[in-house]
Amino acid sequence: MWGKLLGTCFGFMFGRWIGAALGFYLGHMFDKSLKQDFDKVGGFYGFNRDDDLHERQALFFSSCFAVMGHIAKSNGRVSEIHIQAASAFMDEMQLFGEDRKEAQRAFNSGKDNEFSLSETVKDVREAFGRRFDLLQLFLEIQIQMAYSDGHLAAQEQNLLQQVSKYLGISNTHYLFIIKRYQAEFQFRQQRQRQQQKEQARGSSYSSHQQQYSKRQQSEATNQAVSRTGALAVLGLDGNATEKDIKRAYRKLMAQHHPDKLVSQGLPKHMMELAKNKSQEIQAAYEYLKKN
Repeated sequence: MWGKLLGTCFGFMFGRWIGAALGFYLGHMFDKSLKQDFDKVGGFYGFNRDDDLHERQALFFSSCFAVMGHIAKSNGRVSEIHIQAASAFMDEMQLFGEDRKEAQRAFNSGKDNEFSLSETVKDVREAFGRRFDLLQLFLEIQIQMAYSDGHLAAQEQNLLQQVSKYLGISNTHYLFIIKRYQAEFQFRQQRQRQQQKEQARGSSYSSHQQQYSKRQQSEATNQAVSRTGALAVLGLDGNATEKDIKRAYRKLMAQHHPDKLVSQGLPKHMMELAKNKSQEIQAAYEYLKKN
């Protein structure tokens, strides 16, 4: 407003009505630019945005590992597989030193008999209530922990449903996420097994034979990973059209975009988790484009 007003006044002084019109336009552009810069930092709220973001990132980090610990102990004790899975999470996030100790402390707090799942998850929902993609990722991380041994026990399923409920995620969408993750897990396992076979075969051939073998094995890989499985990774069934595939792919990629999630409060250490989710979605989509 002030840019347009002052621009018009100065323009009129130096160029009468033509100058006033030019001054009004330049003032309008100034006001627009100033507003954009102000909005980028969140208006007056933006002056405290960094502190608030750090607090929410710390809450997400500690709550995530605490709930993971609680789910890991759902059968009465934490199995070696769940311990390895938690360590793998920390390795994937490149947690070392004090950051890793903090994750371990949070994980152990979730195993305590006094741990309150409802209060912890509701705190997360309160802090990230309008950021559905982040709440969904929180649930997906818990599902990944529970599924680390290849199946979901009844106690784990019960806890995951509670987490979903406390996050405000409907049971219908929870079942959709569970089904999609199971497909993602199987799709990843298929790809890894096929890659291992290719490496084993490749080591027994000469250089020329290896090149020929790799082409054959690449074709075998495409055949081994089923189209049905790739569709399920995108949350689709066999009736999906090319348009459906593109729409589902774009939606899932947008939901798991690391930079967007970090801006919403995802700890930067956890960017790798979001990146890996995106890579699995990308791999399924690339397969479907070729088959």
